[in-house]
Amino acid sequence: MGEIEVRQNETTVPLLPCASAEETLAFYETLGFETAFKQTKPYVYLALTWSGFQLHFGPAPKGLDPSREESGGCLVMVDAVAPYHAAFASAMRRAHGKVLSSGLPRITRYRPGASRFTLFDPSGNSITFIQRDAQEQEEVEYGGSKKLTGLAKALDNARILREFKNDDRHAFRALKSAFRRHSADASAADQAIALCHLIDLATILNEPTTPWSTDLRALPLTPEDRLRVESELGHLPDLGDWLP
Repeated sequence: MGEIEVRQNETTVPLLPCASAEETLAFYETLGFETAFKQTKPYVYLALTWSGFQLHFGPAPKGLDPSREESGGCLVMVDAVAPYHAAFASAMRRAHGKVLSSGLPRITRYRPGASRFTLFDPSGNSITFIQRDAQEQEEVEYGGSKKLTGLAKALDNARILREFKNDDRHAFRALKSAFRRHSADASAADQAIALCHLIDLATILNEPTTPWSTDLRALPLTPEDRLRVESELGHLPDLGDWLP
């Protein structure tokens, strides 16, 4: 009897912890997921599908704290990231009247041209959508690109912390410190871009935005400066309300 040959037709399905079956189903069904299987007794097991992939959920371990956002996670590799973000953001607007960008559940901001974004569900799981060729296209230097200096380098570092580590709090702290050190030597446009990021991060983290919005409105921006800010940060929904 010959050996059985391994055939390359595997399918991997993530199994994530579920702190609340009702909240999990409500969140994912709002986004357009279909429930393929639902069991709550004697233990939780859910199977959800969207497009061509599946997410399964099982019992949460004792003491799981969703707010720590360390519950579980998976990567969904796709050809183009933007349509997925647009689909989920649109579903959130229909259900909630806005895109959920802070707390749990939420979706991270998507910068045009970025290679990834993340969904955080009510249990603190992270579902990260990544463009397949991202590693070939991007160079990631934690701390910011060595080709940059001052505030521009700090902005690059904040981008990496937000997009690749989903660490908005670390990005906020690092950018605050860098703005104090380097703003005097930076152009008005770079200062405005940094201040808009600080306002956005403060909003997401439920921190006061007044210090940054006050500084932003006091900046003497030329039409060219404003155009640059709008072209770089047009994905921020409240940008028009922040700028002077």
